[in-house]
Order: sequence, then C-alpha cells, then structure tokens
Amino acid sequence: MSEAAVPSRRRELTRQRLLDAAQQVFAESGFDAASVEDVCERAGFTRGAFYSNFESKEGLFLALVDRVSGERLDAVRRRISTLERSGDFVPASGQGSAMRVVQQVLDVSGDDRLGVLLMSEIRVHALRQKELAAAYLALEESMCESVAQIIGDVAKSQKMALRLPLKDVARTILSVWESEAIRGAMQGLGFDEMRGIGGERIAQLAELFIVPPTR
Repeated sequence: MSEAAVPSRRRELTRQRLLDAAQQVFAESGFDAASVEDVCERAGFTRGAFYSNFESKEGLFLALVDRVSGERLDAVRRRISTLERSGDFVPASGQGSAMRVVQQVLDVSGDDRLGVLLMSEIRVHALRQKELAAAYLALEESMCESVAQIIGDVAKSQKMALRLPLKDVARTILSVWESEAIRGAMQGLGFDEMRGIGGERIAQLAELFIVPPTR
C-alpha cells in the first residue's frame, strides 16, 4: 500500500466506525434524541473526527440509510446466487414451494430488534424528509423487484399460476415480513423466533396467491 493510500484507508475506517456507532445509537435512542457526542463516544472518536467525515447528524443519517440499503440488497443477491449454484433455487413441486424459496432468500435480510428499530426510525423520518423518502422508496422498490424475480422464476419452473401480478405478490410478501418483524420486536422475540414466524406467514400466503392445479 502506497503512503498516499494510508490516510485514505484510515479515513475510511474512521467513517465506517462512526457509521457502526450511529447504527446502534440511532436504533437505541432514536434520531432526534441521539447527539453527535453520543455517536462519537460510542465510536471512540472526537467531534473533530466526526466533522471531518460528515457535515451534520442529518448527513450521517443519510449515509447510514445508503449503507443499510446496500447491505440488504447485497445480502439478497448473494443468497439468490448461492441457491442457484446449489440447485436449491427450484424446490420440489408443491403449492407452497415458491414461497419457501422466497422465505429462504428473505431469511438473510431479517432483522434483530435493533435492526427493526433502525428501519422504523428511517421510515418515520422518510415521511418528513423528501431526500430520505426517495432513498427509502428506492430500497423498497429494489427489494420488491428482487423478490418478484424469485417468485416468477420458481413459478415458471413449477408451472404455477398466480392470482396477482408478480410485483403485487412481492410487495405484499415484503409488507407481511416487515410487519411480523416489528411485531416480534415489540414482543421481545429473538432473531430466530422472529424469522420463524415471518417464514410461517409467508408460507401461508401461498394459499392466497398460487392458483391450485386443476384435477
């Protein structure tokens, strides 16, 4: 590594540590209650280090939304690639098979309690800030397109007919998944319990969306 690259690498590490700290602080305390000092203390840096990387708390929040969005989408895409390579992307025939594959993919983007709190905080502020709303809606649309692709590929391979357009099915599945994650967090459930309940709800949706084969 060149001498010129060392400061750049150090700066990036500082930025990532501040984002890590912000993710925890915003989830625990909420955006409004959290302060720059809280984030700096959690990350182990001074205010000077903070302002050399971010202009404001709002700028940090937007950067965090971008990172969370990228991580979620990357996790889903990696999961799809893994299932395709392993041959598990197309499951055994059956009315719930398409939904089981979707469940396997969404497992990687499931949230623990802090993750649910952070995404809820992002949604609240997206309602008030146009720039943040655009970022959140872009994430939602990308997730919806990925899930719709999964359902379409599996339904085609299994010769399944759907009652609704792919995007509508995908959007409904994601809404149910998020709703169950929020409910689980309120109930104090652990990650595995939350994921299990969310998976059960998705499997139940198969009866609504997949047209049963005629005899």
